[in-house]
Amino acid sequence: MKILKEILFTLLGAFAILFFLRVTGLLSGFSSATQSVVMETGLLDASVDTKESEAFNYDFTIKDLNEDKIGFNQFKGKVVFLNLWATWCGPCKAEMQGIHELYKEVASENIAFVMLSIDKDNAKGKVVKYINDKGFTFPVYMPSGYLSEQLNVPSIPTTFVINKEGKIVAKEVGTTNFNTKKFKKFLVDLTKK
Repeated sequence: MKILKEILFTLLGAFAILFFLRVTGLLSGFSSATQSVVMETGLLDASVDTKESEAFNYDFTIKDLNEDKIGFNQFKGKVVFLNLWATWCGPCKAEMQGIHELYKEVASENIAFVMLSIDKDNAKGKVVKYINDKGFTFPVYMPSGYLSEQLNVPSIPTTFVINKEGKIVAKEVGTTNFNTKKFKKFLVDLTKK
């Protein structure tokens, strides 16, 4: 009986801590910090052992942070690094610095980065503040209307890599370290095919 009480007390304590972190908004930061530590181990490095899969549906519209609408089909013929994220997502925040470093090294006319925030429209100010506070320079967009069925993902962050022929060649769900030599080579090699 004593062991059962100790277990119950421990569970209640853990629940109280999680509840406190959630209510105060600190859970996202805590989650981001723990994910960042795990990323340093290399356990979350992006996979480059991928095969072509389904064709990507470019038939939707996004908007930049100035509210300018952009047909996603403008990215046809390029390698596209498409990341779905949100400001309230700790695991998303954990991978953002690595994505930014990757962007600074490989973005070109042939490789397009689309950082697609799925925050609600009324949270655009939070998106802009987060990007500015972190000094990120990659292009950030938000949905403008519906997204294709492929992008209705069950969890974020989710990242797609689409080749020049419009095929999804990689899909990573969860916090991932994309800033590796192997992944950089993978992206650059896609531009040569």
